[in-house]
Amino acid sequence: MTIRLTWKRVAATLFGLFAAGMLFAWSGLFNVAASSGHWPVTDWFLHWVMRNSVKTHAAFSAPDDPKAPRVLVSAAGHFAGACASCHGAPGQRPSPVMQAATPPAPDLSVNARQWTDKQLYWILRHGVKYSGMPAWPAPERGDEIRAMVAFVRALPGMTPAQYRALTQDAAAAGTIGVRGIRTATLTGCIACHGADGRGRNQPDIPVLGGQSPAYLLTALRAYATGARHSAVMQNAAAALTEQEMRALATHFAAMPGLAPVAPAPDPMARRIVQQGIPRLQLPACASCHAPGKPYPVLSGQKPLYLAQRLRHWKGDKNVVDARKTHATMPVIARRIPDEMIDRLARYLAGQR
Repeated sequence: MTIRLTWKRVAATLFGLFAAGMLFAWSGLFNVAASSGHWPVTDWFLHWVMRNSVKTHAAFSAPDDPKAPRVLVSAAGHFAGACASCHGAPGQRPSPVMQAATPPAPDLSVNARQWTDKQLYWILRHGVKYSGMPAWPAPERGDEIRAMVAFVRALPGMTPAQYRALTQDAAAAGTIGVRGIRTATLTGCIACHGADGRGRNQPDIPVLGGQSPAYLLTALRAYATGARHSAVMQNAAAALTEQEMRALATHFAAMPGLAPVAPAPDPMARRIVQQGIPRLQLPACASCHAPGKPYPVLSGQKPLYLAQRLRHWKGDKNVVDARKTHATMPVIARRIPDEMIDRLARYLAGQR
């Protein structure tokens, strides 16, 4: 018997299959319980699709410089607070609760070897659907994502002692007896910023000592509400109470830290700081960032941190200005010539 194919029969068959699938979904017979897991073929297929997707998208959209050098402490602190419960860490098992998910988060000491730096960047930046892997909470902070790529890349060869040194250094120093701050909270701050507030010699962590308490309090509030973008600091500030923010701001601002430095001999940088560039509508840095002003102190701050902040405010060069934020600092940063950013940062830091 020969069945003749017609457009009506094909359409009716497709509609029937669709109706059967919808009926099955409506019935509730499909088991969505995480405890049921996946069939082996389903698990293989989903991972195969995911790997192919990551490789393709990373090849076209990940930056060519996906990994940051010399900056592991801030990434390690964020990993300890936001990632280790799912993935585990050197010398630390993942949470049994998180491992009961479907699929469970992979062991990065093994899994990280299977990806290139660009692919790790893409995964961290965008996350993975239906896997529990979230996107980076501050997608515009490419500097933070690059630091995390460097940290994840180092995980396969990292010892428990090295991990503890990155995430808990000086944890026992200066964490007792600070009024208004829980010991665990202050320990978490010190893990990145150091007991002296100088950022543990990390070029991407700013010096806090010497800033005004009002500025530090404003920054913490902005991170807590999401008005200021940083996956690391937003995660740290989200759980702070108003009392803790005030106490932390007072505690770190009172430390010896930033102080006027002898500027580097760079006439152009000096001109931007002291006079600005009127033809570019670029105001002088000193008009806002000077003693007694309600804005952060820049003199003596770390040059890499300053340069990263300026580049972050400038935004993606491929996006037109009209579509970028018109907040004060992003507008000013976009008027600074690209070749002057590092020079300006070194000048303010007092480095030649």
